[in-house]
This record gives sequence, structure tokens and C-alpha cells, in this order.
Amino acid sequence: MSAAFENGLDDEPEYRWPIPPPEGWTADDLDRIPGLPPHTELIDGSLVFVSPQTAFHMLCMRLLEYSFLSQVPDHMKVFREFTVRLDQRNRPEPDLLVVSAEAYTGLNQTWCKPEDVFLAVEVVSPDSRERDREVKPRKFAEAGVPHFWRVEKDEEKGLPVVYVYELDPATQSYGLTGIFHDRLKTTAPFDIEIDLTAVG
Repeated sequence: MSAAFENGLDDEPEYRWPIPPPEGWTADDLDRIPGLPPHTELIDGSLVFVSPQTAFHMLCMRLLEYSFLSQVPDHMKVFREFTVRLDQRNRPEPDLLVVSAEAYTGLNQTWCKPEDVFLAVEVVSPDSRERDREVKPRKFAEAGVPHFWRVEKDEEKGLPVVYVYELDPATQSYGLTGIFHDRLKTTAPFDIEIDLTAVG
């Protein structure tokens, strides 16, 4: 259940990828397996590794994070690239989270609970389209996360387009409440306005 090192002929350590147990990995394993690449996620008991990110991805995250930090109310906190423990087999890592202030438990914290999350945000990357468009929204909705944003790139303008979703508690699924180009303005889960053209 753990990654192991094996000495080669030259006595240099050779990394061996962790071999999953028959029942798959658990949320707790994500903190125990040594040597995992940064931002490894757990989806349906499988480890998901992240490819190198584009400048667009980085700039979108920076714009949104700074906007959140300057506009969130006092009872909320902003987490960047932080996992949410949805259940024993799922611990995804959204690009950004807005959580309750009480969700922060200390400097050694590695995950938060879905009931503490107000908003999860994913900036779509080429290698994560299916996960960000289908898998993660479904799992966040089923776990009761009330708001989800998906950020895509407008290929013509090179600017972010933000798809804003809100949870329908009766169906435990998200409904699209807005698609924002150039400027985003909404009142849920808090009052916020973002100039999307400032991404560069």
C-alpha cells in the first residue's frame, strides 16, 4: 500500500509507483503514500496525477483567488488547491474553494469536509476536461456543495468564460445559473464582481 524505493545496480534510489490494493486507495492513504506528485487527487479509489499547467490556468487562478480574497465576507475563507474529503474513495482537489472560517483547523490540515464548502471552482485544463465538466461536478453536487464554477477558455478572445452552477437540493444536481464573459457579477454564495478581461 505504499510507494517503495529499490536500489539499482548503481545504488541510486529508483522510484516505484505505488501499487493499489485490490479495493483501491482510500482518502486516508493520500496522506500516507510517500513521494506522490504535488496535487495528486483521489477519484473513485484511484490516484489521479496532474499534468503541468498552462499560463492561462495559472493566470485564471490568480485572478479568481485575488478577487475572492478581497471580496469574501469575514465568515468565509479562500483555499487554493486543497482537497475535499467527499467520502472514503474520493478526495478531489479543486483549484479554488470558498469555505467557512471554521473549516480551517490549523497549519497541518490537508483536507476539508464538503459541508464546510460554499463554492468549488475548477479551471478546465486539456487533460482534465472530462473530470472538470462531468465527474467532479457530479460528485460535489452529490456531497451537497451548494455552488460550483467551471472556468473555460474562450479560444477566440483568450479570456476566461465562467459557468456558474447552483445546487438543486431536491435532485442533488447542479443547475446552470449563468454564463459570464468579460465581467462576472453574482450575489451567491456572496456578493462578488470580477473583471474577467484582467486575466492577463
